[in-house]
Amino acid sequence: MARNYVRKEKEDRPVVAICYDFDKTLSPDDMQAQGYIQSVGYDVNEFWQRADELACGNDMDSNLAYMYMMVTEAEGRLVFNKEKLAEYGSKVKLFPGVEEWFERIRKYGEDHGVIVEHYIISSGLKEMIEGTKMAKEGAFTKIYASSFYYNDRGVAKWPAQAINYTNKTQFLFRISKGVLDINDPGVNDYFTPDKIRVPFRNIVYIGDSATDIPCMKLVNSYGGYSVGVYNPETKDKSKVYKMIEENRIKLFAPADYSEGSELDDIVKTIIERTVSNEKLESIGISQKMDF
Repeated sequence: MARNYVRKEKEDRPVVAICYDFDKTLSPDDMQAQGYIQSVGYDVNEFWQRADELACGNDMDSNLAYMYMMVTEAEGRLVFNKEKLAEYGSKVKLFPGVEEWFERIRKYGEDHGVIVEHYIISSGLKEMIEGTKMAKEGAFTKIYASSFYYNDRGVAKWPAQAINYTNKTQFLFRISKGVLDINDPGVNDYFTPDKIRVPFRNIVYIGDSATDIPCMKLVNSYGGYSVGVYNPETKDKSKVYKMIEENRIKLFAPADYSEGSELDDIVKTIIERTVSNEKLESIGISQKMDF
């Protein structure tokens, strides 16, 4: 049966799409390790080791492996449904300033004539992310993350989406074209430059590690901004240094989202630069039409 998909049209103002990984980008640790793993009687390292063994022993995607373990290990211990996952999500620790960041940056863009939209692209769980305070307040235009299929009693039975580091890149094209529904095949359609809603030059990708590299490389290649972040408490910069050396990222900063932080300054500067860039683009288009 044919479906009518709702797509976002090009705006009358520039759109800056800021895309975030979640674990270790907005939160200091994996979301599953902040309540769920402990509730099913596992040590955190033991759980991930078992999931890795399951994946390697069965030629299995690592995200499908951890999701399978989450379902099976919950049996007899807890009701594994959306409400429970959202409850775990509501307790996830966040880096400084995260909860206030999204609306503040959106308002900063508005004050400069730019529409700022925030997107999550994560291998973590959509249901947990939806349980966070900022998600409940509508911070995100779209959350792309792994998720479960639920039976008629609301219990998780099977992965509905499993998002890994390579298939993350499709969502950047969805955002660029305004084709946001995960099942909309229009993402493969050709869009002329004047119909592209968010040019890649106006996309910012913020991540922390190797799992973000395909997205970072893609954004870099098309003139956007990839920003590496590191834990401001441990101050371990080894991952971001490696990504800089390999030309994966252009910028890096501590994962401190507070007003006046280094990351705050970087993103605000990108917004300001977008205003000038888009003005020059408009002049160029106008001159081509005259010619």
